[in-house]
Amino acid sequence: MPCKHPILKDFPKNRDQIYIMAVLHNRISQAELKKRLYEESEHRITVSFYHYFFIGDPVTFRDEVYSGLDALSVYGRIYIAHEGINAQVSIPEGNFDAFKNYLYQIDGLHKVRLNVAVDNDGKSFWVLKVKVREKIVADGIHDPAFDMANRGKYVNAAEFNQLSDDPNTLVIDMRNHYEYEVGHFENAMEVPSDTFREQLPMAVNMLENEKDKNIIMYCTGGIRCEKASAYMLHRGFKNVFHLEGGIINYANMVKEEGLPNKFHGKNFVFDDRLGERITEEIISDCHQCGEPADTHTNCANEGCHLLFIQCRSCRDRYLGCCSDACYEVIQLPEEEQSELRKGIEKGQMVFNKSKKRLRPRLKKEP
Repeated sequence: MPCKHPILKDFPKNRDQIYIMAVLHNRISQAELKKRLYEESEHRITVSFYHYFFIGDPVTFRDEVYSGLDALSVYGRIYIAHEGINAQVSIPEGNFDAFKNYLYQIDGLHKVRLNVAVDNDGKSFWVLKVKVREKIVADGIHDPAFDMANRGKYVNAAEFNQLSDDPNTLVIDMRNHYEYEVGHFENAMEVPSDTFREQLPMAVNMLENEKDKNIIMYCTGGIRCEKASAYMLHRGFKNVFHLEGGIINYANMVKEEGLPNKFHGKNFVFDDRLGERITEEIISDCHQCGEPADTHTNCANEGCHLLFIQCRSCRDRYLGCCSDACYEVIQLPEEEQSELRKGIEKGQMVFNKSKKRLRPRLKKEP
C-alpha cells in the first residue's frame, strides 16, 4: 500500500515516522481536538471492524494505515498485531465510500464487515490513534497449540434467536461485568470479571459440566466472542457458536429484518459515548442512590476517574463525581488537585460490587 498522507509521503517508512505523526497531533490538546469535533458541521459515521489475519510487519502496516485514514479525516482507535486488526473509528459522511474503498484494497480486509453504530451521532472520537500491540485483544493465552483458525460457527440474528430458544443452549456473555450490568441478552450467563483474559478460564470452569450443550458466545462487535469460541473448542467443547458482528450487528439486523429483539437495555461501547441505546428499558441502578439508571461516567476527579453508573440527579448533586470526597477535591484550585494526583496509580478503575476497595467511593443516599 502506498503512503497517502499529504505531509508524510516523502518520509522513509520506519519507526521514526510513528514519532513524527505523534508530534503532529500532540501539539494540539485533547480538549481542543474534542472542541473542534463538536464544532464540525458534517455528520460523522461511527463504525467498528476487526479481522483475524496474519500481518508480517505490524509496524509498517500501522504506518500505512495511519497515513491512509488520516488523509480521510478518520478519527478513532486502532490496534494492530501479528494476529490482525481491531478498530473503532468515525468517518465524515462524505468520505465514507472512500474509506470503504481504502480498506477493501488492503490484503486481508477485502469486504471486511463494518459494524455501523446503532446510536450513531458520530461524536465518538476526536483524534486518530493507531497502535501496535502484542495482540488485538489481550487474552492471556500462551499455549502455542491454540489456533484461531479453529473457531466456532457464526450465527446471524435469526439463527441466534432460534438457537437460543432451544433449552439445550447456553448463551454466554463474553464482556466485562460493567458492560453486562447495563444490557444483555435474555437468559445470558454473566462471566463476572474486569478483563477478557480473566474471563476465558472462568468460562471454561463454569461450563465444564455442560460440554454436551450448544454454547453461543457474544460480545459487543464480535472480536472477543470469536476468540472465545476458538478457546472453548481448544479446551474440548464441541458445539460452540458465536454471534456474527456481536450486539451491534444483531441490533441492526433485527431492525432491518423485523425480528424479535432478545437484547435488553444499553450496549456499552469503548468510546466517548460509553453506550448506545438498544431498547428503552433501564435494567441497572445508579451506584449512588439506587434509582434506575444506565449512564456510565468517569468520575470528574482526575485523581480518581472511576467508571461507574450515575443518574442525572446524582450527577447534578456531585458534579459528575463518585463520592463526597471527590466532589470536595474538584472544588480545589487545579494546582492543588495536581499535587494530590501525584503518585496515584489509578489502574483499571471500574466499579465492581465484589471489590470492597471501591465501595467506599460510592456513598448511597439514606
